[in-house]
Formats: sequence, structure tokens, C-alpha cells
Amino acid sequence: MMKRVTIYTRDWCGFCAAALMLLKKKEVAFEEINATGDQVLRTEMIERSGGGNTYPQIFIGDDHIGGCDQLYDLDASGELDRMLGLA
Repeated sequence: MMKRVTIYTRDWCGFCAAALMLLKKKEVAFEEINATGDQVLRTEMIERSGGGNTYPQIFIGDDHIGGCDQLYDLDASGELDRMLGLA
């Protein structure tokens, strides 16, 4: 069973676009929360991620995996597919 993916993004964020591109390429369903200009959503993101205040912040199920670099590192190692339930 594929786990739910949540990604906090903001407008004009190249790292956000790259992370979204990878998720779309893998045909993974995700919830995008665009926090551009929304301090409540930004605060929620920071609290939920344990202090992550850069975009994007990505969660697989209840697990915070970090940002775009961490997402691509997990993909390169093959761990991302396992975490998503694709492997």
C-alpha cells in the first residue's frame, strides 16, 4: 500500500519544483500545501518538521524526510521506492 506524501511548497521555489517533478515521475499521489505568504502554514510546517524552515519540507506518512536533496538521495539509494510502498 502506497503511503501518503505531503509536501510543503512555496511559489518560485526551484527545489520545490524539482521535488514535485520527481514525485510526478514516480506517479506518486501527494498533497501539496503551498505556504506562500501564509504564516500559519509556515509555522505548521516548521513545527511538524521539527524545525525545518526551508522549502520544500516533505513527509511520507508521518515520517519527515527533509527537503529536495534528501528526497533525491533516497531515490538514488533505492530507499524512496521502499518508503513509498512501490518496491
